[in-house]
Amino acid sequence: MAHEIERKFLVISDKWRDDVSSSDYFRQGYLANNANCSIRVRVSDHKGYLNLKSATLDIQRTEYEYEIPRHEAEEMLDRFCEDPLIEKNRYYVPHDQHLWEIDVFAGANTGLIVAEIELDDIEEPFTKPAWVGQEVSDDPRYYNVCLAKHPFNEWDKSR
Repeated sequence: MAHEIERKFLVISDKWRDDVSSSDYFRQGYLANNANCSIRVRVSDHKGYLNLKSATLDIQRTEYEYEIPRHEAEEMLDRFCEDPLIEKNRYYVPHDQHLWEIDVFAGANTGLIVAEIELDDIEEPFTKPAWVGQEVSDDPRYYNVCLAKHPFNEWDKSR
Protein backbone atom coordinates (compact mmCIF):
# COMPACT_ATOMS: atom_id res chain seq x y z
CA MET A 1 0.00 0.00 0.00
CA ALA A 2 1.31 3.46 -0.91
CA HIS A 3 1.34 6.13 1.78
CA GLU A 4 1.89 9.84 1.58
CA ILE A 5 2.97 11.88 4.58
CA GLU A 6 2.62 15.54 3.70
CA ARG A 7 2.48 18.75 5.69
CA LYS A 8 1.14 22.03 4.30
CA PHE A 9 2.05 25.59 5.28
CA LEU A 10 1.16 29.06 4.14
CA VAL A 11 3.97 31.02 2.51
CA ILE A 12 4.72 34.39 4.12
CA SER A 13 7.43 35.84 1.83
CA ASP A 14 8.99 35.47 -1.62
CA LYS A 15 12.46 34.56 -0.28
CA TRP A 16 11.96 30.95 -1.49
CA ARG A 17 12.24 32.17 -5.10
CA ASP A 18 16.01 32.62 -4.67
CA ASP A 19 16.47 28.86 -4.18
CA VAL A 20 14.15 27.32 -6.80
CA SER A 21 15.78 24.30 -8.44
CA SER A 22 13.01 23.58 -11.00
CA SER A 23 9.31 24.07 -11.64
CA ASP A 24 6.24 22.53 -13.32
CA TYR A 25 2.87 23.79 -14.43
CA PHE A 26 -0.14 21.64 -13.44
CA ARG A 27 -3.76 21.53 -14.53
CA GLN A 28 -5.89 19.07 -12.61
CA GLY A 29 -9.47 18.11 -12.01
CA TYR A 30 -11.46 15.53 -10.11
CA LEU A 31 -13.25 12.56 -11.65
CA ALA A 32 -14.73 11.48 -8.32
CA ASN A 33 -14.77 12.65 -4.73
CA ASN A 34 -16.61 10.72 -2.05
CA ALA A 35 -16.29 9.73 1.60
CA ASN A 36 -13.60 7.15 0.79
CA CYS A 37 -11.37 8.73 -1.83
CA SER A 38 -10.78 11.27 -4.55
CA ILE A 39 -9.77 10.39 -8.09
CA ARG A 40 -7.81 13.10 -9.83
CA VAL A 41 -6.47 13.56 -13.35
CA ARG A 42 -3.50 15.89 -13.83
CA VAL A 43 -1.38 17.16 -16.67
CA SER A 44 2.02 18.67 -16.19
CA ASP A 45 4.29 20.19 -18.80
CA HIS A 46 4.87 16.85 -20.52
CA LYS A 47 2.98 14.05 -18.74
CA GLY A 48 -0.45 12.91 -17.62
CA TYR A 49 -1.32 11.25 -14.31
CA LEU A 50 -4.22 9.49 -12.66
CA ASN A 51 -4.18 9.72 -8.88
CA LEU A 52 -6.30 8.01 -6.21
CA LYS A 53 -6.07 9.38 -2.68
CA SER A 54 -7.86 8.45 0.53
CA ALA A 55 -10.31 11.10 1.70
CA THR A 56 -8.75 11.32 5.15
CA LEU A 57 -7.91 14.93 5.96
CA ASP A 58 -4.70 14.18 7.78
CA ILE A 59 -0.97 14.45 7.11
CA GLN A 60 -0.84 10.70 6.38
CA ARG A 61 -3.01 9.29 3.59
CA THR A 62 -3.10 6.39 1.18
CA GLU A 63 -2.19 7.43 -2.36
CA TYR A 64 -1.69 5.73 -5.72
CA GLU A 65 -0.48 7.56 -8.81
CA TYR A 66 -0.13 6.26 -12.36
CA GLU A 67 1.33 7.91 -15.42
CA ILE A 68 -1.10 7.95 -18.35
CA PRO A 69 -0.76 9.39 -21.87
CA ARG A 70 -0.90 13.18 -21.67
CA HIS A 71 -3.45 13.50 -24.46
CA GLU A 72 -5.80 11.13 -22.60
CA ALA A 73 -5.39 13.15 -19.41
CA GLU A 74 -6.24 16.33 -21.38
CA GLU A 75 -9.37 14.67 -22.76
CA MET A 76 -10.46 13.57 -19.28
CA LEU A 77 -9.96 17.11 -17.93
CA ASP A 78 -12.03 18.56 -20.77
CA ARG A 79 -14.81 15.95 -20.79
CA PHE A 80 -15.19 14.58 -17.26
CA CYS A 81 -14.03 17.21 -14.76
CA GLU A 82 -16.13 20.08 -13.43
CA ASP A 83 -14.88 23.64 -13.42
CA PRO A 84 -13.00 25.21 -11.94
CA LEU A 85 -9.93 23.12 -12.63
CA ILE A 86 -6.97 23.52 -10.33
CA GLU A 87 -4.19 25.44 -12.06
CA LYS A 88 -0.85 26.04 -10.41
CA ASN A 89 2.85 26.47 -10.88
CA ARG A 90 4.85 24.21 -8.60
CA TYR A 91 8.33 25.27 -7.61
CA TYR A 92 10.84 22.85 -6.06
CA VAL A 93 13.03 24.34 -3.34
CA PRO A 94 15.66 22.29 -1.49
CA HIS A 95 16.08 23.26 2.16
CA ASP A 96 18.35 21.35 4.53
CA GLN A 97 17.68 17.65 3.89
CA HIS A 98 14.22 18.08 2.31
CA LEU A 99 12.62 19.23 -0.92
CA TRP A 100 9.81 21.74 -0.46
CA GLU A 101 7.12 22.16 -3.09
CA ILE A 102 5.65 25.64 -3.37
CA ASP A 103 2.32 25.79 -5.20
CA VAL A 104 1.43 29.19 -6.63
CA PHE A 105 -2.19 28.85 -7.65
CA ALA A 106 -3.78 30.49 -10.68
CA GLY A 107 -7.30 30.75 -12.10
CA ALA A 108 -10.04 30.62 -9.45
CA ASN A 109 -7.39 30.16 -6.73
CA THR A 110 -5.14 33.10 -7.67
CA GLY A 111 -3.50 34.62 -4.61
CA LEU A 112 -3.04 31.36 -2.73
CA ILE A 113 0.53 30.13 -2.16
CA VAL A 114 1.08 26.93 -0.18
CA ALA A 115 4.33 25.13 0.72
CA GLU A 116 4.31 21.35 1.14
CA ILE A 117 6.88 18.95 2.46
CA GLU A 118 6.69 15.18 2.07
CA LEU A 119 8.16 13.12 4.88
CA ASP A 120 9.17 9.47 5.20
CA ASP A 121 7.85 9.19 8.74
CA ILE A 122 5.11 11.02 10.61
CA GLU A 123 7.61 11.96 13.37
CA GLU A 124 10.43 12.92 10.98
CA PRO A 125 12.09 16.17 12.06
CA PHE A 126 12.52 18.99 9.55
CA THR A 127 13.58 22.61 9.56
CA LYS A 128 11.01 25.21 8.57
CA PRO A 129 12.44 27.82 6.23
CA ALA A 130 11.96 31.48 7.23
CA TRP A 131 9.44 31.95 4.38
CA VAL A 132 7.08 29.30 5.82
CA GLY A 133 4.26 30.48 8.07
CA GLN A 134 1.19 28.90 9.64
CA GLU A 135 0.66 25.15 9.21
CA VAL A 136 -2.63 24.33 7.45
CA SER A 137 -2.28 20.54 7.19
CA ASP A 138 -5.47 20.02 9.19
CA ASP A 139 -7.51 22.71 7.43
CA PRO A 140 -9.58 21.04 4.69
CA ARG A 141 -9.95 24.33 2.76
CA TYR A 142 -6.35 23.99 1.57
CA TYR A 143 -6.71 20.54 0.03
CA ASN A 144 -6.85 20.66 -3.76
CA VAL A 145 -10.03 18.59 -3.80
CA CYS A 146 -11.69 21.26 -1.65
CA LEU A 147 -10.21 24.14 -3.68
CA ALA A 148 -11.90 22.67 -6.76
CA LYS A 149 -15.32 22.99 -5.07
CA HIS A 150 -14.66 26.13 -3.02
CA PRO A 151 -11.97 28.19 -4.77
CA PHE A 152 -9.82 30.65 -2.86
CA ASN A 153 -11.34 33.65 -4.67
CA GLU A 154 -14.73 32.80 -3.06
CA TRP A 155 -13.42 32.64 0.51
CA ASP A 156 -14.47 35.17 3.11
CA LYS A 157 -11.03 36.76 3.77
CA SER A 158 -12.28 38.60 6.86
CA ARG A 159 -12.12 35.45 9.02
